[in-house]
Amino acid sequence: MKGHLYQVTVEKLADNQGNPVSAEKLVFEARNHDDLATLVSKVKQRGQFEEDEATAFIVGLKLFSEVMLRHKDMELFKDFAPHFKEFMGKLKSGA
Repeated sequence: MKGHLYQVTVEKLADNQGNPVSAEKLVFEARNHDDLATLVSKVKQRGQFEEDEATAFIVGLKLFSEVMLRHKDMELFKDFAPHFKEFMGKLKSGA
């Protein structure tokens, strides 16, 4: 598969009470047809989200969307796909 290759690391720093924790990191590789840094930069420039929120939003969204695109015929995604396409259109237009 073609696309940009990313290594994603998620490290839990605190529990839901704010207490520091030491936990195993989630580390995986993922491909995406988009340059995530460019998209994050564009969303940050709009000023709609805090910087960390913009990064989390775009990275999470693009990881999800790439999996959905690869499995577009899966029953799980069939009803959701038209709504997601509309959502992405709004996002790309700057809404």
